[in-house]
Amino acid sequence: MRITELAEATGVPPATVKYYVREGLLPAGIRVRGNRTDYDDEHARRIRLVRALIDVGRLPVARAREVLAVLDDDDRRVQEVFAVAQDALTHGPPATEPPAPDALARIDAITEEAGWCVLDGHAGRAQAARAVDAFARSGHPVEDAYLARYAEAAGMQAEADLAGVTARPDRTAMAELMVVGTVLGDELSAGLRRIAQAAVAQPTEAAS
Repeated sequence: MRITELAEATGVPPATVKYYVREGLLPAGIRVRGNRTDYDDEHARRIRLVRALIDVGRLPVARAREVLAVLDDDDRRVQEVFAVAQDALTHGPPATEPPAPDALARIDAITEEAGWCVLDGHAGRAQAARAVDAFARSGHPVEDAYLARYAEAAGMQAEADLAGVTARPDRTAMAELMVVGTVLGDELSAGLRRIAQAAVAQPTEAAS
């Protein structure tokens, strides 16, 4: 397909397609004759992945390129792709100081109770601990039971993610779903949580 057809199929303007190519996010098209360059379904598939990383995941181009480079390296295990995507997509305000030791200890205790093996340098560990710190600074410190319920829900989500990944037919499809699922899964989780909060709060409001 020509670039105009690729743009129509993906909803991305031709200028953006060319930008993705220049930035190393999208393989160049196939030169067929003269100045004509053709693209195929794999280009459309990659553009949709790039949009998920940049538009939804809000990744800078450099970080998106890093994730895609690992994704394209067939020598890298799927678990490595997942780790890079998680690290790149773990958002939060710039950390001016590390989380409080007490907050880290509480997160470690919760993850240990859940039976999870978490490396000290895992981005999610510090992210969760900073959230615990922020709760405390707001004057609403969270109890261990609260954290345990969140961990239980997170475990169920992780199992759903893994089931979806292992059902894919090959390494490329599995790795792509890990990347896309990390991005869109966060959005899905946030949306469903808000729906659930509204639904759960209704009986309380009616009773009051």
